[in-house]
Amino acid sequence: MQLTAVLMPAPEGGFVAVNPETGTTTQGESLDEALANLREATALYLEEFPTTIGGRPLVTTFDIDVRAA
Repeated sequence: MQLTAVLMPAPEGGFVAVNPETGTTTQGESLDEALANLREATALYLEEFPTTIGGRPLVTTFDIDVRAA
């Protein structure tokens, strides 16, 4: 099963990893560690809560005017 991983730098260092299809979130000191942790956490989640993934999320970016925020 192919799923989506979104990896972001964590403010305290390392990376946060999120799987949007299941909502699973984890972290790691490196990209590889964060992805490995996400893979394990998502597999455990799906063992407990089997689900059918309906489709792949669209991941994109957008800009905002920081003065308006």
